[in-house]
Amino acid sequence: MTPQERRALEALHEGQEEFFHAETDDAYDINSVLDGSKVIDLSHGGGELRDLVRDLFKDVQNIGNEGLQKRRVDYRTRRDRAQRRTDAFAKEMPELVRAYLEWSASCTGKYCSETGRCRNTRPSTDSNDGQVQLYVLGIFCAEKRILHVRTDSDSSVSSALVRQGIVPCAPLRPHTAVMVDTLELYRVARNRSPHLSIQAFVKTISDLQGVQYRPYLARLFSIALDVYLQMRLVVNDLVLKALRRDTPDWRLKNACPACTYTLEDEQNLKFKLLFAMDGNDSLKRISRAAIGGYESTAKDVGERFIGDDRYLSRTFVDQFGMGCSDESLMEPTADNDNPCAGRWKNMKEDVTSRMWGIFDEAGIFMAVCRHGFSLVVADIVRSGEQSKYPLATVSKLLDAFGDSLAGGYDIGCKFGTTLSRSTVGPRARALKYTSLVPAFHGYAHRRLCQLRFLARYVDGMGLEDLEGCEHMFSKTNGLASAVRYASAFHRRQAIPAYIAHNDEHEVYQNLTTMILNNYRQALRVIQEGKNTLPHLMDDLGITDVSVFSAWLLEENEYLASRSREPEEETLQMEYWQKLVNLDASRHLGDLAWTVATPCSTRTSSFVQRDIAATTRKETMRRHAMENFEKDLRMVQDLEVKLGITKRWVPEDEEWQTAGRLVANRKYQRCLDQLESLIVARIFELSKMNQAGTGYKLRKHIAKALKARSAAIRTALDRFNTAARACSPPRRQLTFEEVVEYTFLADFDLLRNATREDISQRPWASPAARAAMDQYFKVCRAEEEIERLNVEVRRILTYLHDEDRYMKACIAQLQVSHPPLAYQVQLYYNVRARFTDHHLHLLAEISGLHGFTGTTLPGKSTKTNPGDSAGEPVTVIPPAVSISTVPTFPLAAPDPGDDNSDLDEFDADEDEYEDDGSTLTLQEIIRISSDGCGAQE
Repeated sequence: MTPQERRALEALHEGQEEFFHAETDDAYDINSVLDGSKVIDLSHGGGELRDLVRDLFKDVQNIGNEGLQKRRVDYRTRRDRAQRRTDAFAKEMPELVRAYLEWSASCTGKYCSETGRCRNTRPSTDSNDGQVQLYVLGIFCAEKRILHVRTDSDSSVSSALVRQGIVPCAPLRPHTAVMVDTLELYRVARNRSPHLSIQAFVKTISDLQGVQYRPYLARLFSIALDVYLQMRLVVNDLVLKALRRDTPDWRLKNACPACTYTLEDEQNLKFKLLFAMDGNDSLKRISRAAIGGYESTAKDVGERFIGDDRYLSRTFVDQFGMGCSDESLMEPTADNDNPCAGRWKNMKEDVTSRMWGIFDEAGIFMAVCRHGFSLVVADIVRSGEQSKYPLATVSKLLDAFGDSLAGGYDIGCKFGTTLSRSTVGPRARALKYTSLVPAFHGYAHRRLCQLRFLARYVDGMGLEDLEGCEHMFSKTNGLASAVRYASAFHRRQAIPAYIAHNDEHEVYQNLTTMILNNYRQALRVIQEGKNTLPHLMDDLGITDVSVFSAWLLEENEYLASRSREPEEETLQMEYWQKLVNLDASRHLGDLAWTVATPCSTRTSSFVQRDIAATTRKETMRRHAMENFEKDLRMVQDLEVKLGITKRWVPEDEEWQTAGRLVANRKYQRCLDQLESLIVARIFELSKMNQAGTGYKLRKHIAKALKARSAAIRTALDRFNTAARACSPPRRQLTFEEVVEYTFLADFDLLRNATREDISQRPWASPAARAAMDQYFKVCRAEEEIERLNVEVRRILTYLHDEDRYMKACIAQLQVSHPPLAYQVQLYYNVRARFTDHHLHLLAEISGLHGFTGTTLPGKSTKTNPGDSAGEPVTVIPPAVSISTVPTFPLAAPDPGDDNSDLDEFDADEDEYEDDGSTLTLQEIIRISSDGCGAQE
């Protein structure tokens, strides 16, 4: 650095000090002016001293009333304000929960149908009571009210309001609040009808109140609803802790009484738990960044603030992603033990990758037990249905339930291969996990796959179809419109809440109804089998039913031996095809040439008219020669592999044999295409007649069926052409005949008939196949009866043990903590309301002709703390055992005077900003009361 540069920097530094520390002409010190040490430069117009004194006294008057001060410019974004509001409510949540417990137990502040107002708005004579003015939104009332709150039991306005049954819309300085009854009504209504939006509900109550709907009320209602739902979740956690049911995976291990409440000395079942798992892409969520918006930066908002143990975290699921398995469910693979491994491809990555990019969550993946109770749920994140989701699900269920599990998956055949090659594979084999295919999806699989994975042919399955996920998704699809553009927080809030409500109010209520219907179905199948199976066996000349199992094994072995073409035949057919290509390229090279001499009178006209045609012929000949050389090299390579010393010609027997093999292959390819079109038609017809299919979708399906019929006719013509080319010619089909095919077994028989005539096989005749199906249906029905007998006794025992355990716990808490005892009573009533219904249906089951079970309660093996058969000992959670609560610094609210102030203050959300005020609750109430008096 040169001396000149250093001096320049030093001068600049000195100039900065003078700038920051020197007195300016406009800076006046009042003390210096009063003692005469500072002279004020007065202008000819005067007024400087008057303005100084006026500003000074104005600041003094505004002390304690910051609302009259000039509002500073707020540079915060909406997400900043939302995050600060969330943090403020989270800080006050323990106090709000204690206030909610006391209000709920005392039932004060609830809606009064006589006055249409809050019950606790009456005048109070208690010296410890104060008044707070708020705009209270209820079902039939929406007006500014003066609420009386106690100043000796609360240290925050929010908790004081919650103690009156009112949830504020802001944590520190609320101007609007919503009654708990109104929030509870919307919560229950939305769980029953997911299409009901907040805006529609607020408009509805505005119509009931006879007032104008204001858009800002929907946003304030949403804020209050979030606080209320979180309070309910915290209260639910406290109830589980009090009942000692807060251990890891307690809910999962006790999700279904019929599946998990095991008894001593009960009959052993081959599969301890039957469940179905599948993905659904209806509950997508649009990425706000993809549509030009912003994405919330609140870290872990879905798991930190909501709280639900059904959801598998993304961290847990990602453990089973890259490196856990050697393949993805999206890519086709080949496996000798899996005939459908290379057939299924859930997503075409090159086509749909851009579509998935606009979704943060592309759907959900969940598992349900055979009775419909939800087990686990996971978000499908920015992808299709990858293998990590079923792998994570199976791993979680193996950890919770142990051995002898069977899971149905629509591509369970391929997933079995994926599971065996993953890191979960050794544990799954050790615990005897079985991968199966559901009944409905199974008929879209090949016959060989059906024999191995379809529930009808698997011992121990009973009549279970493993299609529980489809029933569940038909309900959760109603949430699609509500979560498509929601935030990550509200999506994770809505989905678990709806699933939990469905488990407790729909699935649990229909539990014994399902068992009754299954028992009747099993008895009916057994009776039909007794009536028809002996006649079918007499017609076939069969005396022993064990022959059906032998036939099934023989068919399995036959289809497995014909599942792939022999390698030598494949090479011979490829060699034949290359010989045909070589001959075709040779003929293309022998083109006719047009000759013209310079002396010809037509030379000039030839050059001008036909030079382009000659160029094209030269190009074609050059390409033909190149193809000829390429085909020649391929023919030579195949001759080396096959050991052919003399090239085949059409007169050779080998050439003709290979030609027939190629014709048979083309026949099979045409059959595959025809089969896929028929299966698609079957699915479309089923959707066409499905309840809930709208008019537009029906019209769309009708057009698709019309086009499908034309495609079937075209494919049928090709199939018949290929059938005639076979040696000997194969049976041709008519359109009326092929559209009646409903099972892929019919196509498999046609396909394998190209190699040998299997019509003489005993298991290939229609009568034999009907007898086989009837026999295995009877076998599954008898297994279903055995499982239902076990489940009936489990449910009876559960009802008895749960009633005893819960009543004993409530009695203990009535003495130690009455508000918490009231919440435990509400928790117990959720399922206890259906006890009489279950007992009535169980009695009806026991009266069925053919019932072989018992209605005497057993003794459960689950006697751990918190279990229904355990010792009823309650604990008081520390969060509600503390009698004193901390005091948080609060800011004074502005006494609003009209509805327009509500939009200004609550929408800007400055009420939770720390502006230096540290007023107590008594001071806030006093200021609010003064404001009320001034307005009056």
